[in-house]
Amino acid sequence: MSYKMEKFLDGVNSVVWGPAMLALLFGTHLYLTFRLRFIQRHLWKALKLSFRRETEGAGDISHFGALMTALAATIGTGNIVGVATAVSLGGPGAVLWMWLTGVFGIATKYSEALLAIKYRVTAEDGTMAGGPMYALERGMNARWLGLIFAAMTAIAAFGIGNMVQANSIAGLMKESFNIPPWVSGIVVTALTALVILGGIKSIARTCEKLVPFMAVSYVLGCLVLMLFKFETIPGTLALIFQSAFSGQAALGGFAGAGMKEAMRYGVARGLFSNESGMGSAPIVAAAARTKNPVRQALVSSTGTFWDTVVICALT
Repeated sequence: MSYKMEKFLDGVNSVVWGPAMLALLFGTHLYLTFRLRFIQRHLWKALKLSFRRETEGAGDISHFGALMTALAATIGTGNIVGVATAVSLGGPGAVLWMWLTGVFGIATKYSEALLAIKYRVTAEDGTMAGGPMYALERGMNARWLGLIFAAMTAIAAFGIGNMVQANSIAGLMKESFNIPPWVSGIVVTALTALVILGGIKSIARTCEKLVPFMAVSYVLGCLVLMLFKFETIPGTLALIFQSAFSGQAALGGFAGAGMKEAMRYGVARGLFSNESGMGSAPIVAAAARTKNPVRQALVSSTGTFWDTVVICALT
């Protein structure tokens, strides 16, 4: 039974992450990049805006809080497991395609955040509510499409939003400290409930404290390891670029590490890492306190830079 289920899921995965999806996703990144006249050129300004606290305008959380909340969902599993999976299945060249997905994905992250704030609404309790479902309903007059997106997002939240992270934690605790997975599950559930039951403000406050510490610790750890293995960096970079455009496997043992597989897994894991185009980050961005949608959109776009271009590169 488990073999049949695994085979079925592999078949679905090959269709979902086939050439059509890759062309649509990466093509959207490229289209928006050119349509917005390379919005990436404003990256430095966006980084500075990330640390400013705007007191004017409607919203529930700060620019920084919205950014940290979005990064909390991507930094970690996507950077470690995502990069490792991309390299093991697509070869070293997949890393380059992850970088490219991150660079061009900045335009997509900017666009979806801008639309989320433009079409957000004030809920009955006074909080802000927004995201792709509201943009589809109010911007395109397609309520049915918004409902489909909301339903699919809720289902996806149980998979890439929870199961991957919980499984990684439980597996690590089992191997390192022989703690039963069900114990880890209960502890993670309890700690998560303490945060999310307080609403978006509680989530943002927690993320503002934990995410910077988590990111800085991870970056410093990577830099220390790179210093010890400094002599291997030039060869590693050369291998990444060579494998990205090679029609053959870059190293023995990699499963189909040609250019096609490198692109497939690089782009796919790039999305898993930064969520540009997925539609989850704009839901958080819609709660940001701002009177100018462009400012928050710029801040949101930096999440892709930090997550994929910086942290995935160090990984």
